[in-house]
Amino acid sequence: MGRSNRRKGAADQFDSSDTESVSSASTAFSEVTVAHDTEVLNSQDYALDKFIDALYEKRGSTRETALSGLVNAFESNMLSAFVENKCITLLHQFLNSIKKGSTKEACLASRAIGLLAITVGSGNSSHEIMEESLPHLSKVLLSGSDASKMASVLDCLAVVTFVGAIDLAETETSLKAIWEVIHPKPASKVGAPKRPPAVLAAALSAWSFLVTTISAWRINPDTWKEPVWFLSTLLDAEDRAVRMAAGEAIAVCFEIGILNVYSNDESDTDNLDIGDSKRRDFLYMQSMKAKIADRANNLSMEAGGKGTDKKNLNDQRDLFQKIWDFIKSGESPEASVKISSKHGVLRVSSWTELIQLNFLKRFLGRGFLKHAQENELLHDIFDFGQDITESLSTQQKRISSKISSKGRTLKLNKDRKMAQERKGGILLAQDG
Repeated sequence: MGRSNRRKGAADQFDSSDTESVSSASTAFSEVTVAHDTEVLNSQDYALDKFIDALYEKRGSTRETALSGLVNAFESNMLSAFVENKCITLLHQFLNSIKKGSTKEACLASRAIGLLAITVGSGNSSHEIMEESLPHLSKVLLSGSDASKMASVLDCLAVVTFVGAIDLAETETSLKAIWEVIHPKPASKVGAPKRPPAVLAAALSAWSFLVTTISAWRINPDTWKEPVWFLSTLLDAEDRAVRMAAGEAIAVCFEIGILNVYSNDESDTDNLDIGDSKRRDFLYMQSMKAKIADRANNLSMEAGGKGTDKKNLNDQRDLFQKIWDFIKSGESPEASVKISSKHGVLRVSSWTELIQLNFLKRFLGRGFLKHAQENELLHDIFDFGQDITESLSTQQKRISSKISSKGRTLKLNKDRKMAQERKGGILLAQDG
């Protein structure tokens, strides 16, 4: 009865007509006032309740507006207390929007589910979110929906599994669903469906994100030969985003031990105390490693033609330079993000951490800093350290900045020199 009354109130605000519905969800969220409603103690909760009630309305545009408002709220605030008793109710409405709504509504709902999981953090609630979402999300992936819906669902599936999975088997279930998008099996003589580059890149990113949660000691290299081979073929894809996503997937495979990146290339396999099949697997992986290293080297030096997007090209060069360095010397990538003077700096120093950071930054968007400051989940995942420059004087900060700049210059010069040497070596080999 109470819900019915609230829904009627929501209808007055959201469903009288499309022209009267809230044109901007973020504006609606910020402008809600309770000056004339003494029963409402918290204007934020009041606005969120209105959005939740609007999810029950029949008009699609009304639900889209409500979803936009909730997504904006999840990004802008830590709503742990608010969703504590509403988690599953919200989830069911979000799933309903994925099943029955427009593409736009389904994309918003997928994002809302991921944000809900990140908000509640690891535990029983996020595990329930994952369990209830998986069948519906997998169905969308099998249906071959349009690119934007597929990409949103892939992101959602990766996030809810990352937060909610409690064992390897659950993670593998999602990995298999995502891999079917990356490398679908032919359903008939017509062959496997060809994925749009945007979908393929999103699937590779989601897959890599989940692979970072797999412990190296649980890996059977024999089962990874086919995936690694297929990933290596994607380094030749026409689309740069696909090439880069495949490169990141391969990098994390190296790091968790699938390709045994730290083994000696000149190992005497005859002396290995292993059977013939394992020796063949070892030699196969070593040849694959050499092939990937050569391709990474070429992509780190790719020339840009007329009309080339220089930023994307530079991003590719930088990524594959890091991959090449890691393959040849085991040098791990490093990155840092300043969160705030209070929370310091978030630092990563491995492919696993870098891929997790980049994925969550992209998924949370403008809400990343807010969640990095207040969300315990992110503090459990990443290393937050003190920003040493905060305690320095102005002159000391200036000196520190110059030293950092000099270090970056030296690193760039080193990379250029190594690239030139590798290029010269390749040309000499071709001349020979």
